[in-house]
Amino acid sequence: MAIREVDAQGALELLDGNAVLIDVRQPSEWDAGHAPMATLIPLAELPDHLDELPRDRVIVCACRSGGRSLRAATFLEENGFDVVNLTGGMIAWFGDDLPFESDDGEPTID
Repeated sequence: MAIREVDAQGALELLDGNAVLIDVRQPSEWDAGHAPMATLIPLAELPDHLDELPRDRVIVCACRSGGRSLRAATFLEENGFDVVNLTGGMIAWFGDDLPFESDDGEPTID
């Protein structure tokens, strides 16, 4: 089964409708900039956090460009979650000028 994909605007609409945004990048990437409503769970740690994720809401998976989040979305779907992948990841999110923040106040996507 193919993972559903959404662009940045579609992801924002899902989030406005009670979806959850999971960012599967590394902490250093998160510190450089992230969506303020996202929760950081690095891809390698995702299996350890399944009990913390809601099964009654859509989960939007995001990373830098969409590759790692696709792996995360596939894993979550295999474990019974309703999930979509953010095509283009945080690069697309930042490029669409959607809410974005960083720990140092100057968000960047390298």
